[in-house]
Amino acid sequence: MLTLPNLLTLSRIVAVPLLVGLLWWPRWEFGFGVAFALYCLVGVTDYFDGYLARAQGTVSKLGIFLDPIADKIMVAAVILMLVGTRHDDTALITGVHLIAALTILLREIAVSGLREFLAGLQVSLPVSQLAKWKTTLQFVSLGALILAGALPTLAWIKLVGLVCLWGAAALTAITGWDYLRVGLRHMD
Repeated sequence: MLTLPNLLTLSRIVAVPLLVGLLWWPRWEFGFGVAFALYCLVGVTDYFDGYLARAQGTVSKLGIFLDPIADKIMVAAVILMLVGTRHDDTALITGVHLIAALTILLREIAVSGLREFLAGLQVSLPVSQLAKWKTTLQFVSLGALILAGALPTLAWIKLVGLVCLWGAAALTAITGWDYLRVGLRHMD
C-alpha cells in the first residue's frame, strides 16, 4: 500500500494546503513564486506516480482511487485561490474567465459522480486520450496563472494562462459530454 507511486500521489494531496497558503495573499510575489515551483513539482509527481506504478508492476487499487482525487483536489483548490484572492487589479481569474473556471469545476464534479454511479453497476469509465490532453492544458493554464502572480509585470504570462484556461474549458466540455453519453447508456 505504501509504494513509491502511492506516496507520490499522497504527496500531491499533502501539497494542497501548502499551495493554498502560498496563494493566500495576492500581492505576495515571492509566495506565488514558491507556489509555482511547488505546483511544477506536484505536476511532475503526477506523471511519475503512474509511470512508476506501471513500470514496477505496482498498480494498486489505492493508487487508482487516489490519483484522480489528488488531481481534482489540487485543481479545485488552485482555481478557488486564483478566483478568491482578489485585490484590485491583481486578480488572476475574473470576469468572463470565471465561466471557464466554473466549467472545469462543474465537469470534475459531474464526472466524479458519474464514475461513482457506474462503479456501482460495475461499469468502467476509462480516461480518454482527449481527457489527458485536457488535464495537461489545465495544469499548464493554472501554472501560468500562478507564475503571473509571481511576475505581475509580465502581462503575457497571464494572457497565456487565460488562453490555456479557455482551451482546457473547451476540452472539459467535450470530454464531459463524451463521458455523459457513455454513462447515459447505463441509466434506466
